[in-house]
Amino acid sequence: MRLFLLALLATLAVTQALVKEEIQAKEYLENLNKELAKRTNVETEASWAYGSNITDENEKKKNEISAELAKFMKEVASDTTKFQWRSYQSEDLKRQFKALTKLGYAALPEADYAELLDTLSAMESNFAKVKVCDYKDSTKCDLALDPEIEEVISKSRDHEELAYYWREFYDKAGTAVRSQFERYVELNTKAAKLNNFTSGAEAWLDEYEDDTFEQQLEDIFADIRPLYQQIHGYVRYRLRKHYGDAVVSETGPIPMHLLGNMWAQQWSEIADIVSPFPEKPLVDVSAEMEKQGYTPLKMFQMGDDFFTSMNLTKLPQDFWDKSIIEKPTDGRDLVCHASAWDFYLTDDVRIKQCTRVTQDQLFTVHHELGHIQYFLQYQHQPFVYRTGANPGFHEAVGDVLSLSVSTPKHLEKIGLLKDYVRDDEARINQLFLTALDKIVFLPFDFTMDKYRWSLFRGEVDKANWNCAFWKLRDEYSGIEPPVVRSEKDFDAPAKYHISADVEYLRYLVSFIIQFQFYKSACIKAGQYDPNNVELPLDNCDIYGSAAAGAAFHNMLSMGASKPWPDALEAFNGERIMSGKAIAEYFEPLRVWLEAENIKNNVHIGWTTSNKCVSS
Repeated sequence: MRLFLLALLATLAVTQALVKEEIQAKEYLENLNKELAKRTNVETEASWAYGSNITDENEKKKNEISAELAKFMKEVASDTTKFQWRSYQSEDLKRQFKALTKLGYAALPEADYAELLDTLSAMESNFAKVKVCDYKDSTKCDLALDPEIEEVISKSRDHEELAYYWREFYDKAGTAVRSQFERYVELNTKAAKLNNFTSGAEAWLDEYEDDTFEQQLEDIFADIRPLYQQIHGYVRYRLRKHYGDAVVSETGPIPMHLLGNMWAQQWSEIADIVSPFPEKPLVDVSAEMEKQGYTPLKMFQMGDDFFTSMNLTKLPQDFWDKSIIEKPTDGRDLVCHASAWDFYLTDDVRIKQCTRVTQDQLFTVHHELGHIQYFLQYQHQPFVYRTGANPGFHEAVGDVLSLSVSTPKHLEKIGLLKDYVRDDEARINQLFLTALDKIVFLPFDFTMDKYRWSLFRGEVDKANWNCAFWKLRDEYSGIEPPVVRSEKDFDAPAKYHISADVEYLRYLVSFIIQFQFYKSACIKAGQYDPNNVELPLDNCDIYGSAAAGAAFHNMLSMGASKPWPDALEAFNGERIMSGKAIAEYFEPLRVWLEAENIKNNVHIGWTTSNKCVSS
């Protein structure tokens, strides 16, 4: 009995000590979150300065500040080991401490960390500075990706001209950085292991807090693949009619330079060739925007109005004062790729985008403003929670609004679409155009990270790195390069996110869950009823819906304070990611495509590409 009492007293003493420590830990985290916000603000300012004006001086300053923050994060990680946080009662404190133990690259020794920053800066700088010579004038060698090369890739229908620009860009943006990329993979792997992951693939996947997440995505993609194959077969059929059998085969992969996008990630730019009903006008309000005198500023003001119409947060003055929404004309090099930035102070949020007055850019503006709205909604949270429920949530928010903005209903409402008749043929055209962006993107996206996972996991020998990339593009997307590639080439870094070390799975997750969000928001707004043909999902406009806005607020304001299924449930009552809403959205198109492909004896699927050879 005496021993039992002694043990009980000892247990009570330990419990009391733990309760006292938990109170101290809460105070520690409150102070630490404030300090992290200040330090990250300084780092973000340096990154902004570099991304807005790529100079050696700005790069040096950015890397020095990043190294200082990494050193501080190591000290924080060491401090957290003094707390018995895994035994705390508070789930919130445990979640915050767990987040602080994820050091990422900061776990590297200082010399390795500095080398990694230099390596990433070199690759990103190379991508941003790529210039090629004009196809028709070899003395004019100042064509940049944005806007000159992208303009040609999207508008030219000369397959030889397209192949020329494709080859020139990939050689300069990809092959030129192979040695840096190899070292990046080595350092990524080292950092992952220092964080107790088996590879960088597992480190990235850990952000989704589910050990089965990779397989879930494979399963969802398997469900969507039949629709993709129908789209692929139909597009190849139409391209053959346009370019001829000598350029496009009947059963093989599609030459990617013909698809209107440098990476063949979205194909809507070739709608003029492949539209199901070419006699019906496609929804493209770019010309009307020009006619009405639209400017980048007006486009952002319209985006702000969409959010406020739903009772969400208005853009703060800092956004207008500090953002870059047009390409500077002073000749500086900068990263033009549209991006949204959180500076971790109250209301200091910005966008950097070389905005052009086009329909596509109008949708991009709404996408980027979705990030900004997320920043504003969770800025009251502790620093460690000031991010999305998972990386895909951040990407999905603005895309839900883009889906709404792109509907004929909304474009008519804002006076950009006139005399439009939405009959069955026009509807199929519109759904097909959307599918060329949304469905086509899914296999492309998956390969961007499946490829890097395979390198991080050591599954591919360095001697086969380039052909392994094209094998995945062939297997999942059924596309191939316009010219034969070999291991003397290295093409993956010709995609910005690969050169810049940006995990890409977030976009795949976004493209799946955005349809779940959209369907739910449309029902809340009274704009979609599956039993009412007058209220179809593909023409739903949630502008002005306070009910949809309230659902967004409930989810966005959580930040990362709860696991992502909790955030999803706060929005629509569901806890799993599902492809059902995508299937529902595109069902009329699927029915039409299957019948049309059978009618035209279109081959579905593709033979294996032979456009990459090991040397």
